[in-house]
Amino acid sequence: MQRATKDMGKMLGGEEAEKDPDAEKKEEERQEALRQQEEERKAKYAKMESERENVRQGIRDKYGIKKKEEKEAEAQAALDQAAEGSLTRPKKAVPAGCGDEEEEEESIMDTVMKFLPGPFMDMFNKK
Repeated sequence: MQRATKDMGKMLGGEEAEKDPDAEKKEEERQEALRQQEEERKAKYAKMESERENVRQGIRDKYGIKKKEEKEAEAQAALDQAAEGSLTRPKKAVPAGCGDEEEEEESIMDTVMKFLPGPFMDMFNKK
């Protein structure tokens, strides 16, 4: 019965009667072990990633594929070279539908006409 009340006191936030004299030393050892495990894990994954990269590079070489970074660098170099002699920024392609003002207005007007009641439609058509 004595033990049950002691445990209850610990759970309720009371002070422990028994303190481990080596608790601090054990905690340091535990933290060091965790750090060591983390370093080993990082080394393992770095090694695996380098092996994967070697395989990827072999595939790229075999099929003549360029890395994403290389493609982006070449595209940027081409843009810079094209804009080298120009004083203005390079023109961008105009998306489809932009600049077709008349077609857009007609389609909007047709949509509005569909929803108007009969007398209003006659009034707009008499123009």
